[in-house]
Amino acid sequence: QVQLVESGGGLVQPGGSLRLSCVASGIAFSVFSVHWYRQAPGKQRELVASINGGGRTTYADSVKGRFTISRDNAKNTVYLQMNSLKLEDTADYYCKVPGYGRDYWGQGTQVTVSS
Repeated sequence: QVQLVESGGGLVQPGGSLRLSCVASGIAFSVFSVHWYRQAPGKQRELVASINGGGRTTYADSVKGRFTISRDNAKNTVYLQMNSLKLEDTADYYCKVPGYGRDYWGQGTQVTVSS
């Protein structure tokens, strides 16, 4: 049974940092891409960052230069380091692994940027 568990969200002031984690189980994690999405209240879910099995990364324009996605295959974990957080980064953050013919999602972790 594939399971993804996100953690690391919380309340942070503008300009602050958080590191999100997505831990996977039940899947050959290292061969699959992993994606971080976010969904703000009243908005559609959007893709934030991706990393493929080889470590290649891509980012949404809105987070380039501020967020860094990385993976530790030995720990079956993908991280999203978020720096210089802005009010508009407030959202629920989800990781997704497209694998075995379907998409697997975690339950999400909430990030609130507020002064």
